[in-house]
Amino acid sequence: MLIRSPEWRTVPPMASVLVVEDDQFVRSALIRQLSEASHTVRSVGTALEALREVAHFRFDVVILDLGLPDLDGSEALKMLRGITDVPVIIATARDDEAEIVRLLHAGADDYLVKPFSVDHLSARMAAVLRRARSAAGEAPPPRVIRVGGLTVDPLRRQAELDGAPLDLTRREFDLLAFLAGRPGVVVPRKELLAEVWQQSYGDDQTIDVHLSWLRRKLGETAARPRYLHTLRGVGVKLEPPRESQP
Repeated sequence: MLIRSPEWRTVPPMASVLVVEDDQFVRSALIRQLSEASHTVRSVGTALEALREVAHFRFDVVILDLGLPDLDGSEALKMLRGITDVPVIIATARDDEAEIVRLLHAGADDYLVKPFSVDHLSARMAAVLRRARSAAGEAPPPRVIRVGGLTVDPLRRQAELDGAPLDLTRREFDLLAFLAGRPGVVVPRKELLAEVWQQSYGDDQTIDVHLSWLRRKLGETAARPRYLHTLRGVGVKLEPPRESQP
């Protein structure tokens, strides 16, 4: 269900949007309101149709419902991630923390719990579109960053720890690169949301989840940190392990 409020035209114009939703009422409302905001909208009602669409057309963002008739949306998300890097916003009635964590880990860029307002959807779309368009801009990425045994190459979007490649998701890499570019600096959570997630507000849980995944891949824990240090109530910093400092 969508809740429309007066001021909702906040999404950058002329995005190509794929709506994957089997509820005809919600689907029609999304198509109408996104079209009114000058977006190009295609829509399907099944996961298999969605996979065919992204294989044949270029989209700026996909809005993916989880309750699809042919395939669970979380499985569809994994399959989408196998063929495209397009930003995906999950639309779900499942207000469950474990499910949200699983979706983020599977490659979702953001999620909304139904019912949501068009204002809310527009803000989330604007955030993922700004981030995607910024990544595709002409400005050259910064130089290779080295912090202790950690190497981050923004141009190739590759990271290594002590010479071994790190298998990072897109968001994990963005978070790591942002923190590594400011070694020893405590970055407030609001700044992480603004710069990494392109959101002016959000849930700290999203940051905590990605920090937890990063720590695991860096071979550390919150209780025994090496690179990533959380200052409760302040923010997060990345610095070389003490054994590697002069």
